[in-house]
Amino acid sequence: MQYGPYEHLILEKKGGIARITINRPDSLNALHPDTHRQLQDVLQKLDLDPEVKVIIITGKGRAFCTGADLKHISTLVGKPAEIVAYGQLFHDTNYLIEHMNKVVIAMVNGLCLAGGIEVMEACDLAYASEDARIGDQHAAFGLVPTGGGSQRLPRLIPLRKAKELLLTGDWLTAKEAEQWGLVNKAVPADKLEETVMAVANKLKERSLMASKFIKYEVNRGMQVDLYTGVELEKAASMAHFQTEDSKEGIAAFMEKRKPNFPGR
Repeated sequence: MQYGPYEHLILEKKGGIARITINRPDSLNALHPDTHRQLQDVLQKLDLDPEVKVIIITGKGRAFCTGADLKHISTLVGKPAEIVAYGQLFHDTNYLIEHMNKVVIAMVNGLCLAGGIEVMEACDLAYASEDARIGDQHAAFGLVPTGGGSQRLPRLIPLRKAKELLLTGDWLTAKEAEQWGLVNKAVPADKLEETVMAVANKLKERSLMASKFIKYEVNRGMQVDLYTGVELEKAASMAHFQTEDSKEGIAAFMEKRKPNFPGR
């Protein structure tokens, strides 16, 4: 699999885990159109890479990601078609993250604002350093969510809290985000990487096919009523039972050994 080069990203792959670091620290990892295109390229390739089982997204420096590149947006004033195209990049990136076959973890190492929180919301799991600050922030600048935040945030936390964050533009501490279920856990900054890697190493031992189908069942099921969701689950379960991973899991259970999932 041929990757890069990526001007705005750092890609590291080791032991079944890929780490994508947004590498624009001077702009607090704001998402320029080129950043989106590079993210989409690397994510699509990682999803097809048989060596990769888990993906981590983080940021270089003191920010995870602060969303849209406002300097770039200032050049688009009076150009509605280009603004729409820029907004579509946010949707495309986040949709890709959300619907990848592999588990994606957000490692929130600092400021996580506006379009950055939308990236985090699209990830399957999120862990934050206790000094991170998390918020939607669009309203503080007279803007509205463009990358799916108005839809994903109320599906992750209580509706009134989501509206409060969206309407005020206020920030949360990492601990507050943990309390509301917006991140899985907030940990001391010097423990963040250790925490995320422990989760990633656990996940890479799980069945790639089971993870794929669980993501499908949950993500699709959230969009439909309970009984339609149950029918969706039944169909996905039957499809999963045709995989080699499913057969290996049952064999390992019967033989009282650790499974060795082929990922097929």
